[in-house]
Amino acid sequence: MHKIGRRASYFKQARKNRLLEIAEDYTELIADYLHVKGHIRVRDIAREMGVSHVSVVRTIKKLIRDGYLIENAESIALTEKGKEMAAFSKKKHLVLTEFLLALGIPEHVVATDVEGIEHHISPDTLKALTSYLNRHFQR
Repeated sequence: MHKIGRRASYFKQARKNRLLEIAEDYTELIADYLHVKGHIRVRDIAREMGVSHVSVVRTIKKLIRDGYLIENAESIALTEKGKEMAAFSKKKHLVLTEFLLALGIPEHVVATDVEGIEHHISPDTLKALTSYLNRHFQR
């Protein structure tokens, strides 16, 4: 157990991890929209994420500050850093979805589970799952 007054570093790390999860969700969503529609706006993100316009604006400001996004008057775009994060997040999402479906888990459960698991899977575990799927299933 942690001593009283010594947990600040753990809370700081947890907040940092949550921001990274949000960055992954936003960059993946933005990349998907840009691929399909060519643009995305704050209202699109708010609707897709089920959050308020104000929450999206605050998060976008943080993601711009951290180098994941750029914004102009018309739309939001990914930086190279944002594109890399979106691609890796999408890869995790797809591999985990395929793996859980192969285990026979219903699609509606997989959709929810993947949204949480994808943020906590290591590159090594993702590589192992990909290898397993390649060996045992026609991909």
